[in-house]
Amino acid sequence: MLRVRFAPSPTGYLHIGSARTFIFNWLYARRNGGTMVLRLDDTDIERNTQASIDSIFDGLNWLNLSWDEFYRQSDRLDLHRAAAARILDQGLAYRDFTPATDSNAEEKAFDGPAWRSNPGQREMSKQDSDARAAAGEPFVIRFRVPRDPGRTVTFNDSVYGEQTKACEDIEDFALLRSNGMPTYHLASCADDADLRISHIIRGQDHLTNTFKHVLIFQALDAAVPQFAHLPLLIAPDGAKLSKRKHGPVVSVTTYRDAGFLPHSYVNFLCLLGWSPKDNREQMTRQEIVDIFSFEGINRSNAVVNFTETDPIDPKALWLNSQHLRSLPVAEILPAVTATLIAAGLAPLADPAHYARVVDLIRARYTTLLDFATKGRPYFAADFPIEPAALEKLDVPGARELLRDLAARLEADPVFTEATVEQHLRALATERGVKAGVLINGSRAALTGQAVGPSAFHLFTAAGRERSIARLKAVSR
Repeated sequence: MLRVRFAPSPTGYLHIGSARTFIFNWLYARRNGGTMVLRLDDTDIERNTQASIDSIFDGLNWLNLSWDEFYRQSDRLDLHRAAAARILDQGLAYRDFTPATDSNAEEKAFDGPAWRSNPGQREMSKQDSDARAAAGEPFVIRFRVPRDPGRTVTFNDSVYGEQTKACEDIEDFALLRSNGMPTYHLASCADDADLRISHIIRGQDHLTNTFKHVLIFQALDAAVPQFAHLPLLIAPDGAKLSKRKHGPVVSVTTYRDAGFLPHSYVNFLCLLGWSPKDNREQMTRQEIVDIFSFEGINRSNAVVNFTETDPIDPKALWLNSQHLRSLPVAEILPAVTATLIAAGLAPLADPAHYARVVDLIRARYTTLLDFATKGRPYFAADFPIEPAALEKLDVPGARELLRDLAARLEADPVFTEATVEQHLRALATERGVKAGVLINGSRAALTGQAVGPSAFHLFTAAGRERSIARLKAVSR
């Protein structure tokens, strides 16, 4: 059965690249009837934080994409240690008793040929190794990479094709640290094998690690998963996106807090490194599920466009506006309501009327935040009047005409778009002015804005009492 996993490390907030990895795993699982596994790779005790864990879940929950199973690596340490012991017992790994400081120095800073192993440790007899371990001497367990002349590790990547590396170019990497904690390589592979992960979809920066992982899977006598590595996300200057350098640009919550709909953000991330091959950009969730495949993933890195003053990619903003306008209004109402409440505003009491108003005004909006700013006149009694709208009110005679229109509407118990238009045009004809003077003035009075939906729609959106009151207010 097809099983994929998303395995973030809780050492920071949910990165835009990590979110895309989760989405691609989710799409592949849903497209092929597979299982989506979420696993926290939380064995790095010194760097893990609860705040990071909370951030990861906040981001994933906001994306509104579910998972089927959940695990924490920290709950599976016995499994990891058993895997290391099994590899050691088979002679495919060895104990390295080199003091940690010396070992780190040899691995991280050397001159000349690349470090491959600590001399004397790999060749130590099992009897001597067992005796030193029994005496309590600390050690690291290292994988014994084969050194046969011409030996290679090969795997086929679903994006980058066949990958091969000579074993002589792979160092004897650590499986278990001297404190008994597993390394990333061991814990990840042991869990993937135990959880029967069939496809590993992750960032291209893990491509070089995969040669080591293939060796571990083979040593555990486990099926080697199918790998698919995703192109990196880079900044406009070509630098890899990083939390330290690019700050809010790479955080999922930046887009959430900017008023994005979850699906529009998912749609945007899908287009970073993947294409449906038919020039489509705006797609529903089901449309993306139906056409997603590895064949559509590009090998070249994907650019996230932003500036020093604006972390939001313009294409993401455009997609959000398109989804905001085209999704069924019932789907966006919960998000609109949450936005209004967060801004200290309240949705309209009549659910049907509320839905009609949101449907009316969303056509000109780009983000959810617009409902609390540009949309304020529809949900609050107080709102600013734009300079351009003020000009409409200051047209000679406009305020008096609006006062007279208010009186006519107040005298007529019937209040519909048709009756409002009838009264407005009749008044304009009687006074010998263009209807536009009243239409533009009404829009300014009702919303404080110079442009917007049809003025006659605005009257019914505001309601009879509020419309009359606002016409009177600007004519004093």
